[in-house]
Amino acid sequence: MKKSLVVLMFGFFLTTCCSMAENNVAVVDLQKIVSDSSQVKQLKQEHEKKMEELNKIIINARGEISNETDENKIIKIEEKYTNEFNTKKAMLERDYNNRLSSIEKNIKDEIAKKAEKEKYDYVFAKSVMLYGGKDITNEIHIK
Repeated sequence: MKKSLVVLMFGFFLTTCCSMAENNVAVVDLQKIVSDSSQVKQLKQEHEKKMEELNKIIINARGEISNETDENKIIKIEEKYTNEFNTKKAMLERDYNNRLSSIEKNIKDEIAKKAEKEKYDYVFAKSVMLYGGKDITNEIHIK
């Protein structure tokens, strides 16, 4: 099963590449674009700060629980902090994913603009292209 799938995918790739011989093809190193992006760097820094805030919730919970001896109160404290932690974590993840999606869209839009401007028929991620194509990675500038 796996061999036939690999052979089928390789055949498709060869057919596509051969039919693209007369086309204008470019490649981009998406990992480099993302890692060089100031937007992504800023998002990661902000995310780390917010993760530290989540750690403070855990530290506060441990401190409050360690001062309590009544088992019922301990359970209520744990529930309180668990709910607070889960709520903030979900909000943090949702915000992070939304902002990351926006950055990804911005990157794709910039690649599309470059492809249209330079009249590229195809632009592939460098990681999936075995050979060929003009590398335009350094020509993609993210705002």
